[in-house]
Amino acid sequence: MKLYNMKQATNPRRVRIYLAEKGIEVPTQDVDIMSGENRSEVYLAVNPRGTLPALQLDDGTVIDESIAICRYFETLHPQPPLFGIGALEQAQVEQWQRRIEFDGFFNVASVFRNTAPHFATRSAPGSAPDTRQIPDLAERGRILLPGFFRMVDDRLRDRQFVVGDTLTVADITLFCTIGFARWVDIGIPDDCPNLHRWNEAFRQRPSAKA
Repeated sequence: MKLYNMKQATNPRRVRIYLAEKGIEVPTQDVDIMSGENRSEVYLAVNPRGTLPALQLDDGTVIDESIAICRYFETLHPQPPLFGIGALEQAQVEQWQRRIEFDGFFNVASVFRNTAPHFATRSAPGSAPDTRQIPDLAERGRILLPGFFRMVDDRLRDRQFVVGDTLTVADITLFCTIGFARWVDIGIPDDCPNLHRWNEAFRQRPSAKA
């Protein structure tokens, strides 16, 4: 088993934090997205989409997408549960995980992929055809992100975690989204004290360094 990884990249970080919270160790192999190594013939033979992370099992099967990889390990190692306990909590974890991805993470990605010099001609991820950056998409992301942060701040008003009484993948995705936003000089707004508190608490977890 091997996890194709890039230390600086946000999606692999989600999986690394998840594995750290579970206490699972998986060998990794780094692939450099910035230099375009993820579009090389060698890596595309592993994952034709050219995205990271990708988990290659011992029989050669490859699973990509961060949450899919986490779900695979959740079935093999159900404790501690990071996708919720019971029907309602599991549904709420899925609900907030998707809200954070769609309203937060993807908007940060729109800013990053449409402004970073490395992606001037490949603003679409992975092995997608060369695509020039669209400044309007970056601007839209910047406009929408403050509202996202305030939505989550309201959710955390009386909560230690996004859902339930323990950490879940929704928290992991939120923490990684906040870190990703710093890449494009977007921080948590000053009027989001609950989110600041939550983020500082997560930063103290050993898994935050994964």
